[in-house]
Amino acid sequence: MGVHHQADCSLAKLIWIFLRWCHGAHPFKDSTPSIKPGAVQSIFGRVSKITFLSICLIVTIFPLYWIVITSLKAPGAIYELPLKYWPSEISFDNYIGLFTKSDFGRYMVNSLIVATVASTVATLISLLSAYVLARFQFAGRGAVMAAFLLTQMIPGFIALGPLYMMMSNFDLVDSKTGLILVYIAICIPFCTIMLRGFFENVPDALEEAAMIDGCSRLSALFRVLVPVMMPGIAASFIFNFVNCWNELFLSVTLMNSDENKTIPTALAGFISSFNIDWGSMSAAAVLTVVPTLAIFAFASKFIVQGLTAGAVKG
Repeated sequence: MGVHHQADCSLAKLIWIFLRWCHGAHPFKDSTPSIKPGAVQSIFGRVSKITFLSICLIVTIFPLYWIVITSLKAPGAIYELPLKYWPSEISFDNYIGLFTKSDFGRYMVNSLIVATVASTVATLISLLSAYVLARFQFAGRGAVMAAFLLTQMIPGFIALGPLYMMMSNFDLVDSKTGLILVYIAICIPFCTIMLRGFFENVPDALEEAAMIDGCSRLSALFRVLVPVMMPGIAASFIFNFVNCWNELFLSVTLMNSDENKTIPTALAGFISSFNIDWGSMSAAAVLTVVPTLAIFAFASKFIVQGLTAGAVKG
């Protein structure tokens, strides 16, 4: 009886220490109960919040984790039962097969060229159009903004048929140039809306002072406003790059030959009517995520600054 009572007291002490830690108090400094009225509800809310966020984190991270460990399994070990949540033997055969059995290196280069060129040109054009919409008053200004907003509400795959016919008439099907032009047209509306908010947050006095000192309006834009707006421009470029890098429907529709395929099209090629090459597809997915993760890791500061700078006017 004494042993059970001692165990119950020890368990009660551990629970009390945990409750004090959740409440923000030192768990060992004072053992006297000092929780104020309403503290239990506060502790319960904090524990519930941590539990909910932990579940959300697991649900989000687990698919990425499963893709990574699938890519590190030997081709024969992927289908083993029962499922293993960590490979008994790490194998890089799936990664080696990507570059020996397929032309995955070419696909990555194609995606890099298309995404970089399209994002750069779209950001530059959007910079000029956003400047005009933010600084000048003219007839149809509201209609232009409404049209840009409307394009964001229409799913892109609705226009695949007419777009393919138009690109075929201009002989731009199965061409990186044609895909770049389409991506530029798609990125400009969203990027313009985004950059317009940044321009409205920059005082007019900056460019007016530069023009008084002898700068033209275009020179004031690139020599004065652009350095101030660099976080917003970087954020817009990154969003454009990620959208172009991950886009699937247009690349599958417009690209037919292996020479011009991009990574999303190559990933779709691992799925056939009777088989799915899970190992190669998982390895390709891991390599596809690496550039975007690197961009967000090195440019996260610009993204946060850019989004917060353009979020509030004044």
